[in-house]
Amino acid sequence: MVDLLVIGAGPAGLSCAIEARRAGLSSIVLEKGSLTDAIRRFPTELVWFSTPELLELGEVPFVISTLRPTRVDTLNYYRKVASHYQIDVRPFDAAVSIARTVRGLAVETAGGATYEAGAVVVATGYFDHPVQLGIPGEDQPHVFHYYDEPFRWADQDVAVIGGRNSAVEAALDLYRHGARVTLVHRGPRLSEGVKYWILPDIENRMKAREVRGMFNTTAREFRSGSVLVEGPEGLQELKARCAYVLVGFRPDAVQLGRFGIQLDPETLAPAADPATLETNVPGLFVAGSVVAGRNTNSIFVENGRLHGKVIVSALLARR
Repeated sequence: MVDLLVIGAGPAGLSCAIEARRAGLSSIVLEKGSLTDAIRRFPTELVWFSTPELLELGEVPFVISTLRPTRVDTLNYYRKVASHYQIDVRPFDAAVSIARTVRGLAVETAGGATYEAGAVVVATGYFDHPVQLGIPGEDQPHVFHYYDEPFRWADQDVAVIGGRNSAVEAALDLYRHGARVTLVHRGPRLSEGVKYWILPDIENRMKAREVRGMFNTTAREFRSGSVLVEGPEGLQELKARCAYVLVGFRPDAVQLGRFGIQLDPETLAPAADPATLETNVPGLFVAGSVVAGRNTNSIFVENGRLHGKVIVSALLARR
Protein backbone atom coordinates (compact mmCIF):
# COMPACT_ATOMS: atom_id res chain seq x y z
CA MET A 1 0.00 0.00 0.00
CA VAL A 2 1.43 3.35 -1.05
CA ASP A 3 0.02 6.84 -0.71
CA LEU A 4 0.24 7.65 -4.42
CA LEU A 5 0.60 5.51 -7.52
CA VAL A 6 1.52 7.37 -10.71
CA ILE A 7 0.90 5.91 -14.17
CA GLY A 8 3.41 7.46 -16.57
CA ALA A 9 7.05 8.42 -16.01
CA GLY A 10 7.12 11.58 -18.11
CA PRO A 11 7.77 15.02 -16.61
CA ALA A 12 4.19 15.38 -15.30
CA GLY A 13 4.24 11.95 -13.69
CA LEU A 14 7.67 12.55 -12.19
CA SER A 15 6.49 15.88 -10.79
CA CYS A 16 3.71 14.08 -8.92
CA ALA A 17 6.13 11.55 -7.40
CA ILE A 18 8.64 14.28 -6.52
CA GLU A 19 6.03 16.43 -4.77
CA ALA A 20 4.75 13.35 -2.94
CA ARG A 21 8.24 12.58 -1.67
CA ARG A 22 8.83 16.18 -0.61
CA ALA A 23 5.56 16.00 1.34
CA GLY A 24 6.51 12.74 3.05
CA LEU A 25 4.15 10.55 1.02
CA SER A 26 5.17 7.22 -0.45
CA SER A 27 4.83 6.65 -4.19
CA ILE A 28 5.49 4.29 -7.07
CA VAL A 29 5.61 5.23 -10.75
CA LEU A 30 4.49 2.70 -13.38
CA GLU A 31 5.72 3.17 -16.94
CA LYS A 32 5.00 0.99 -19.96
CA GLY A 33 8.24 2.08 -21.62
CA SER A 34 11.41 3.66 -20.30
CA LEU A 35 11.83 6.73 -18.13
CA THR A 36 10.56 9.79 -20.08
CA ASP A 37 9.88 7.42 -22.96
CA ALA A 38 8.12 9.97 -25.19
CA ILE A 39 11.07 12.40 -25.03
CA ARG A 40 13.42 9.51 -25.79
CA ARG A 41 11.49 8.96 -29.05
CA PHE A 42 11.57 12.62 -30.08
CA PRO A 43 13.59 13.52 -33.23
CA THR A 44 17.23 12.87 -32.48
CA GLU A 45 18.36 16.47 -33.09
CA LEU A 46 15.42 18.16 -31.36
CA VAL A 47 16.01 21.50 -29.63
CA TRP A 48 13.35 22.69 -27.21
CA PHE A 49 11.38 25.87 -27.71
CA SER A 50 11.72 26.58 -23.97
CA THR A 51 14.73 27.58 -21.94
CA PRO A 52 15.84 25.03 -19.32
CA GLU A 53 14.34 26.68 -16.23
CA LEU A 54 10.86 26.14 -17.69
CA LEU A 55 11.48 22.39 -17.75
CA GLU A 56 12.83 22.04 -14.22
CA LEU A 57 11.33 19.68 -11.64
CA GLY A 58 11.60 19.69 -7.87
CA GLU A 59 13.71 22.87 -7.78
CA VAL A 60 16.68 20.96 -9.20
CA PRO A 61 18.56 23.39 -11.50
CA PHE A 62 18.71 22.43 -15.19
CA VAL A 63 22.16 23.75 -16.14
CA ILE A 64 23.42 23.71 -19.73
CA SER A 65 25.91 25.80 -21.68
CA THR A 66 23.44 26.83 -24.40
CA LEU A 67 20.24 28.85 -24.44
CA ARG A 68 17.84 25.99 -25.24
CA PRO A 69 18.25 22.34 -24.25
CA THR A 70 18.49 19.46 -26.66
CA ARG A 71 16.69 16.14 -26.44
CA VAL A 72 19.82 14.56 -24.93
CA ASP A 73 20.20 17.38 -22.37
CA THR A 74 16.60 16.83 -21.26
CA LEU A 75 16.84 13.04 -21.02
CA ASN A 76 19.95 13.33 -18.86
CA TYR A 77 18.36 15.99 -16.68
CA TYR A 78 15.17 14.04 -15.91
CA ARG A 79 17.17 10.88 -15.23
CA LYS A 80 19.30 12.76 -12.70
CA VAL A 81 16.23 14.34 -11.07
CA ALA A 82 14.56 10.95 -10.66
CA SER A 83 17.78 9.60 -9.13
CA HIS A 84 18.17 12.64 -6.86
CA TYR A 85 14.72 12.13 -5.35
CA GLN A 86 15.08 8.32 -5.41
CA ILE A 87 11.82 7.96 -7.31
CA ASP A 88 10.66 4.33 -7.49
CA VAL A 89 10.03 3.91 -11.23
CA ARG A 90 8.84 0.50 -12.47
CA PRO A 91 9.54 0.59 -16.26
CA PHE A 92 8.24 -1.68 -19.00
CA ASP A 93 5.06 -2.65 -17.17
CA ALA A 94 1.86 -0.98 -18.39
CA ALA A 95 -1.15 -0.36 -16.16
CA VAL A 96 -4.18 -2.15 -17.59
CA SER A 97 -6.96 -1.73 -15.03
CA ILE A 98 -7.97 0.25 -11.95
CA ALA A 99 -10.48 -1.03 -9.38
CA ARG A 100 -11.80 0.31 -6.10
CA THR A 101 -10.79 -1.43 -2.87
CA VAL A 102 -11.71 -0.91 0.78
CA ARG A 103 -8.58 1.19 1.32
CA GLY A 104 -8.31 2.99 -2.00
CA LEU A 105 -7.56 1.90 -5.57
CA ALA A 106 -5.85 -1.19 -6.98
CA VAL A 107 -3.93 -1.07 -10.25
CA GLU A 108 -3.14 -4.21 -12.23
CA THR A 109 -0.35 -4.28 -14.80
CA ALA A 110 0.34 -6.17 -18.00
CA GLY A 111 3.13 -7.99 -16.16
CA GLY A 112 0.69 -9.44 -13.64
CA ALA A 113 1.52 -7.17 -10.70
CA THR A 114 -1.10 -5.52 -8.49
CA TYR A 115 -0.47 -2.28 -6.61
CA GLU A 116 -2.77 -0.74 -4.02
CA ALA A 117 -2.70 3.00 -3.35
CA GLY A 118 -4.64 5.66 -1.52
CA ALA A 119 -4.72 7.71 -4.74
CA VAL A 120 -3.72 7.20 -8.37
CA VAL A 121 -2.58 9.70 -11.01
CA VAL A 122 -2.92 9.02 -14.74
CA ALA A 123 -0.14 10.95 -16.51
CA THR A 124 0.06 9.00 -19.74
CA GLY A 125 0.25 11.90 -22.21
CA TYR A 126 -0.68 11.32 -25.84
CA PHE A 127 2.53 10.53 -27.73
CA ASP A 128 1.61 6.87 -28.29
CA HIS A 129 -1.48 7.84 -30.28
CA PRO A 130 -0.71 9.92 -33.39
CA VAL A 131 -3.68 11.15 -35.37
CA GLN A 132 -4.40 8.91 -38.34
CA LEU A 133 -5.62 10.25 -41.68
CA GLY A 134 -7.65 7.11 -42.25
CA ILE A 135 -6.87 6.86 -45.96
CA PRO A 136 -5.80 3.87 -48.10
CA GLY A 137 -2.17 2.85 -47.79
CA GLU A 138 -1.52 4.57 -44.46
CA ASP A 139 -0.45 1.28 -42.88
CA GLN A 140 2.34 0.69 -45.39
CA PRO A 141 5.91 0.48 -44.00
CA HIS A 142 7.09 3.61 -45.84
CA VAL A 143 4.43 5.80 -44.15
CA PHE A 144 5.52 7.10 -40.75
CA HIS A 145 3.70 8.95 -37.95
CA TYR A 146 6.88 9.81 -36.06
CA TYR A 147 10.00 11.60 -37.28
CA ASP A 148 13.45 10.56 -36.09
CA GLU A 149 16.29 11.59 -38.44
CA PRO A 150 16.82 12.48 -42.11
CA PHE A 151 19.91 10.68 -43.32
CA ARG A 152 18.38 7.62 -44.99
CA TRP A 153 16.36 9.87 -47.34
CA ALA A 154 19.21 11.83 -48.94
CA ASP A 155 18.54 12.39 -52.66
CA GLN A 156 15.05 10.87 -52.28
CA ASP A 157 11.54 12.32 -52.73
CA VAL A 158 9.77 12.72 -49.41
CA ALA A 159 6.25 13.94 -48.62
CA VAL A 160 5.51 15.56 -45.26
CA ILE A 161 1.83 15.88 -44.33
CA GLY A 162 0.97 18.64 -41.85
CA GLY A 163 1.29 22.35 -41.18
CA ARG A 164 2.40 22.68 -37.57
CA ASN A 165 5.77 22.65 -35.83
CA SER A 166 6.56 18.94 -36.13
CA ALA A 167 5.83 18.87 -39.87
CA VAL A 168 7.70 22.11 -40.59
CA GLU A 169 10.76 21.10 -38.57
CA ALA A 170 10.86 17.68 -40.24
CA ALA A 171 10.57 19.25 -43.69
CA LEU A 172 13.46 21.63 -43.00
CA ASP A 173 15.64 18.90 -41.50
CA LEU A 174 15.03 16.59 -44.45
CA TYR A 175 15.75 19.38 -46.94
CA ARG A 176 19.03 20.33 -45.23
CA HIS A 177 20.21 16.73 -45.39
CA GLY A 178 19.63 16.22 -49.08
CA ALA A 179 16.02 15.09 -49.46
CA ARG A 180 13.61 16.53 -52.03
CA VAL A 181 10.69 17.59 -49.84
CA THR A 182 7.06 18.39 -50.55
CA LEU A 183 5.07 19.79 -47.63
CA VAL A 184 1.35 19.06 -47.99
CA HIS A 185 -1.12 20.96 -45.80
CA ARG A 186 -4.89 21.05 -45.98
CA GLY A 187 -5.08 24.66 -44.75
CA PRO A 188 -4.42 27.84 -46.75
CA ARG A 189 -1.26 28.62 -44.79
CA LEU A 190 0.96 27.20 -42.07
CA SER A 191 -0.30 27.18 -38.49
CA GLU A 192 0.05 30.43 -36.55
CA GLY A 193 1.66 28.37 -33.79
CA VAL A 194 4.79 27.58 -35.83
CA LYS A 195 7.84 28.79 -33.88
CA TYR A 196 8.63 32.38 -34.75
CA TRP A 197 12.25 31.70 -35.68
CA ILE A 198 11.30 28.74 -37.91
CA LEU A 199 8.45 30.34 -39.86
CA PRO A 200 10.64 32.71 -41.95
CA ASP A 201 12.99 29.82 -42.68
CA ILE A 202 10.34 27.54 -44.16
CA GLU A 203 8.66 30.43 -45.99
CA ASN A 204 11.97 31.39 -47.60
CA ARG A 205 12.72 27.78 -48.55
CA MET A 206 9.34 27.51 -50.27
CA LYS A 207 9.76 30.89 -51.96
CA ALA A 208 13.12 29.71 -53.32
CA ARG A 209 11.48 26.42 -54.36
CA GLU A 210 13.93 24.48 -52.23
CA VAL A 211 10.95 22.96 -50.41
CA ARG A 212 7.72 22.55 -52.36
CA GLY A 213 4.65 23.73 -50.45
CA MET A 214 1.17 22.56 -51.39
CA PHE A 215 -1.67 24.28 -49.50
CA ASN A 216 -5.42 23.66 -49.48
CA THR A 217 -4.33 20.16 -50.40
CA THR A 218 -5.38 16.86 -48.84
CA ALA A 219 -3.65 13.46 -49.02
CA ARG A 220 -6.05 10.87 -50.46
CA GLU A 221 -3.98 7.70 -50.80
CA PHE A 222 -0.47 6.42 -50.12
CA ARG A 223 0.95 4.25 -52.87
CA SER A 224 4.26 2.51 -53.36
CA GLY A 225 6.58 5.34 -54.38
CA SER A 226 3.93 8.06 -54.44
CA VAL A 227 1.15 9.95 -52.65
CA LEU A 228 -2.16 10.83 -54.28
CA VAL A 229 -3.26 14.33 -53.21
CA GLU A 230 -6.20 16.56 -54.05
CA GLY A 231 -5.95 20.34 -54.15
CA PRO A 232 -6.83 23.40 -56.22
CA GLU A 233 -5.47 21.71 -59.34
CA GLY A 234 -7.43 18.51 -58.76
CA LEU A 235 -5.93 15.07 -58.14
CA GLN A 236 -2.16 14.76 -58.45
CA GLU A 237 0.28 11.91 -57.84
CA LEU A 238 3.45 13.04 -56.07
CA LYS A 239 6.63 11.01 -56.19
CA ALA A 240 7.54 9.95 -52.64
CA ARG A 241 9.88 7.22 -51.49
CA CYS A 242 8.40 7.78 -48.02
CA ALA A 243 5.79 9.94 -46.31
CA TYR A 244 5.62 11.45 -42.83
CA VAL A 245 2.13 12.05 -41.46
CA LEU A 246 2.77 14.64 -38.73
CA VAL A 247 -0.67 16.04 -37.94
CA GLY A 248 -0.82 15.74 -34.16
CA PHE A 249 -1.73 13.35 -31.35
CA ARG A 250 -4.69 12.51 -29.14
CA PRO A 251 -5.07 10.80 -25.74
CA ASP A 252 -5.90 7.12 -25.39
CA ALA A 253 -9.66 7.41 -24.93
CA VAL A 254 -10.05 3.62 -24.70
CA GLN A 255 -7.64 3.34 -21.78
CA LEU A 256 -9.09 6.32 -19.94
CA GLY A 257 -12.57 4.88 -20.34
CA ARG A 258 -11.37 1.51 -19.08
CA PHE A 259 -10.12 3.27 -15.96
CA GLY A 260 -13.64 4.65 -15.44
CA ILE A 261 -12.84 8.25 -16.36
CA GLN A 262 -15.63 10.13 -18.11
CA LEU A 263 -14.56 12.01 -21.26
CA ASP A 264 -16.08 14.92 -23.10
CA PRO A 265 -17.31 13.35 -26.36
CA GLU A 266 -16.04 16.26 -28.47
CA THR A 267 -12.74 17.20 -26.84
CA LEU A 268 -11.89 13.86 -25.16
CA ALA A 269 -10.90 15.90 -22.11
CA PRO A 270 -11.37 13.92 -18.88
CA ALA A 271 -13.96 15.07 -16.37
CA ALA A 272 -11.76 16.59 -13.66
CA ASP A 273 -12.02 19.28 -11.01
CA PRO A 274 -9.71 22.08 -12.23
CA ALA A 275 -8.84 22.96 -8.63
CA THR A 276 -7.56 19.47 -7.74
CA LEU A 277 -7.40 17.52 -11.04
CA GLU A 278 -9.45 14.73 -9.44
CA THR A 279 -11.65 12.91 -11.94
CA ASN A 280 -15.18 11.59 -11.55
CA VAL A 281 -13.59 8.50 -9.93
CA PRO A 282 -12.81 9.43 -6.29
CA GLY A 283 -9.09 9.23 -5.62
CA LEU A 284 -8.19 9.07 -9.32
CA PHE A 285 -6.41 12.14 -10.73
CA VAL A 286 -5.05 13.21 -14.12
CA ALA A 287 -1.87 15.18 -14.82
CA GLY A 288 0.02 16.54 -17.78
CA SER A 289 -1.14 16.78 -21.36
CA VAL A 290 -3.82 14.11 -20.96
CA VAL A 291 -5.83 16.76 -19.08
CA ALA A 292 -6.35 18.71 -22.34
CA GLY A 293 -7.87 15.93 -24.43
CA ARG A 294 -7.67 16.76 -28.13
CA ASN A 295 -6.53 20.31 -27.36
CA THR A 296 -2.89 19.25 -27.22
CA ASN A 297 -1.61 22.79 -27.76
CA SER A 298 -2.76 23.95 -24.33
CA ILE A 299 -0.72 21.78 -21.95
CA PHE A 300 2.97 21.13 -22.42
CA VAL A 301 5.85 20.02 -20.19
CA GLU A 302 6.21 23.65 -19.10
CA ASN A 303 2.79 23.82 -17.40
CA GLY A 304 2.05 20.11 -16.98
CA ARG A 305 5.01 19.86 -14.59
CA LEU A 306 3.02 22.07 -12.18
CA HIS A 307 0.26 19.51 -11.77
CA GLY A 308 2.20 17.54 -9.18
CA LYS A 309 1.90 20.34 -6.63
CA VAL A 310 -1.82 20.72 -7.31
CA ILE A 311 -2.54 17.02 -6.77
CA VAL A 312 -0.33 16.54 -3.73
CA SER A 313 -1.76 19.68 -2.12
CA ALA A 314 -5.23 18.21 -2.58
CA LEU A 315 -4.14 14.94 -0.96
CA LEU A 316 -2.55 16.73 1.99
CA ALA A 317 -5.66 18.84 2.51
CA ARG A 318 -7.72 15.68 2.99
CA ARG A 319 -5.41 14.47 5.70
